[in-house]
Amino acid sequence: MTTKKLIEKDDVVVKFVGDSGDGMQLIGTLFSDASALDGNDIATFPDYPAEIRAPHNTIAGVSGFQVNVGKKIYSSGDQCDVLVCMNPASLKSNLKWSKKGGIIICDTDTFTEEAIEKAGYSSNPFTDGSLSSYQVIQAPITSMSVEAVKGILDDKKSAERTKNIFALGMIFYIFNKGLDHTFAYLDKKFLKKNPQVAEGNKAVLTAGYNYCENTDVLEAQVHIAHAEMPKGRYRNITGNIATAWGLLAAAEKANLNLFLGSYPITPATEILIEISKYKSLGAKVFQAEDEIAGICSAIGASFAGSFACTSTSGPGLSLKSEAIGLAVMTELPLVIVDVQRGGPSTGLPTKTEQSDLYQALFGRNGEAPCIVLAASTSANCFDWAFEAGRLALEHMTPVILLTDGYLGNGSQLMRIPKMAEMPKITPPLATPNDTTYQPYKRNTETLAREWAIPGMEGLRHRIGGLEKQDGIGNVSTDNANHQIMTNYRQEKVERVANRIPSQEVHGPDDAELLVIGWGGTEGALRLACEELQAEGKKIAYSHFNYIMPLPLNTSDIMSKYKKIVVCELNMGQFVNYLRMNYPQVNFQQYNKVQGLPFEIGELKDKFNQILGGK
Repeated sequence: MTTKKLIEKDDVVVKFVGDSGDGMQLIGTLFSDASALDGNDIATFPDYPAEIRAPHNTIAGVSGFQVNVGKKIYSSGDQCDVLVCMNPASLKSNLKWSKKGGIIICDTDTFTEEAIEKAGYSSNPFTDGSLSSYQVIQAPITSMSVEAVKGILDDKKSAERTKNIFALGMIFYIFNKGLDHTFAYLDKKFLKKNPQVAEGNKAVLTAGYNYCENTDVLEAQVHIAHAEMPKGRYRNITGNIATAWGLLAAAEKANLNLFLGSYPITPATEILIEISKYKSLGAKVFQAEDEIAGICSAIGASFAGSFACTSTSGPGLSLKSEAIGLAVMTELPLVIVDVQRGGPSTGLPTKTEQSDLYQALFGRNGEAPCIVLAASTSANCFDWAFEAGRLALEHMTPVILLTDGYLGNGSQLMRIPKMAEMPKITPPLATPNDTTYQPYKRNTETLAREWAIPGMEGLRHRIGGLEKQDGIGNVSTDNANHQIMTNYRQEKVERVANRIPSQEVHGPDDAELLVIGWGGTEGALRLACEELQAEGKKIAYSHFNYIMPLPLNTSDIMSKYKKIVVCELNMGQFVNYLRMNYPQVNFQQYNKVQGLPFEIGELKDKFNQILGGK
C-alpha cells in the first residue's frame, strides 16, 4: 500500500462517460448519493443520446453523467477535475470538458485499434502526445473487473458489465469516500433475489478502490469540504420528481385530489411515473393515447372538482394549445408543466433548451392569457409546482410551468418541507344552494369566478368553449360582451402581480451591469456574477421565475441600470418580451442553443467584455 497525501478542496467536478449501456448514469447517481450522505452539496447533469442504443463505440452513442460535489453548489459545473472514459469515443467527445492538469481515467481494454479508428482518431491518443497536459490513468478496467468477480459471477458477459462499478471504486478512493453507502444500496437492491450480483458488485467496487490504494497511479487523495446546511431532512432529487411532489403537496393543501392526464414524452415522462406511485394520497393518473387526450381529460377532471394537471415537452405543448384556450375560456384551474427540450419538432429530445417561452406566452388562438412561471433549480421545481397549483386554483385560470431537461433530469439536494409549514391553498368554491350564484360572477379582488362542482345542490350550470354572457354564463355573441369578457380574462392574470413577491436584485446598488436570467440558467448566472463580484467588479444579477405577469417592481429595476444583459438558452425570447414591455430600455443579450447549459467561464468572458465597453 502506498501512502498518499490528502488535498482539501471546496468543490470538484467529476464526469462519467461511456457507451450507452455502460452504466454511466448509474455510477454517477451512486457517487452523487454517496457524496450527499457523506455531507456534501451536489448538482448533477445527466447527458445521454436520443437513440435507445446507438452504434457501439461511436461518438453518437456516448452517454455521460456529470456531478459537481462540494461545500456550496449552484450548478453541475464546467470543466472536470476527473473524467472517467470507458471507451475511445467517450474520450474523443469529452476531452474538451477536462481541465488541464486534471485526471483522466481510461479503460485500456476498450482502446483497441478498431475502436480507436471508429471513434475518429487518426492515431492512438495514448502515444501521440495529445494527452500530455493531463494526468492519465491507463487501467485495464474490464479485465480487472472480470478477475475480481471470479467464483461469484462466472458468466463472462455479466462479469464484464461490472466494469462501471470498478471505475466507481477508483473514484471513491480518489475522493476519500467510504464504500458503506454503496454496499447498502447493492444489498437493498440485489441481496434477496440475486445475492451473487450483490456480492459480485461489492467485490469489484472494492477492487477498484484497492487498485488506486495499492498502486502509484495517484500521488494524492482529495477531501471535499462538507456542506453547511440548515438542519432538516434532505433528499437528492431530480427536477421531475420534485415537480411531481410539488403538485401532490398543492393538492393536499387545497384539500383536493390530484389528477394528471398526460402522454409520455422525453424529458417529462418521469412526472407521470412518479405521481402514479401515490394512489394512497388520492392521486389519479391517466396515461392518454395522445397529448390532446391528456389535456382534455385534465380539463374534464378540473370541471369535476379535481386539482388537474398535464405534463409534456415542447412538441406536446403545441398539440395542447387549443385545449389550453378552452381552459382559458371556461376559466377552470389547470397546471400545464412543460419540461423544455431542444427544438423545433423532434429536435434534440434528450438535450436542454429554453425555447418554448414564446409558445407559453402567445401560443394560442385569440386573446388567451395564461399565468406563466419558470422553475430555476432542480430542487425548487417543488416550490414552483406548488406555486403553480396555488395560482391556478385561487385565480381559476390555467398556469403554464416551464422547467427544462437540465432541471428535470438533473438533481440537487432538497430540504423536504413539513406540510404543516406550507401555506394553505383556498380555491373559490361555490356554496351549495346559493340563490345568488352565477357561473361568471367574480371575486372583486382576483376577478376569479366561483368553482361550482357538479353535484353541488342547486348550482347546475353550463360552461364551454363558446363565449359566455358576463356573470350569467349564457352563450353570447354580443360584441360589447366579448370585449368585457376578454378584458376580465386578461386583467385576472395581470392582477396576480398584486399577490406575488417583488423581484430581487443581488449585488451592489451602484452596479455597472445588471445580468438578467430566467428559468434553469440560475446556477451558472449566479456563480459567474458572484465570482466577478469577488474580483471587485460592479455587477448585479436578477433571476425571474414569475414571467406572466412580471413582478410589479420590474419597471423600477429596469430603469436603474445603464447596462443590462439578458442571458438565455434560446435566440432571445425573454429579452424580446422585456423589450415589448419596456421599450425605453436598451437590452443587450447573450444566447446559446447547443443543447447544453451555460458555462461559468463563457458567461464571465461575456460580462467582462460588456464591462470593458466592448
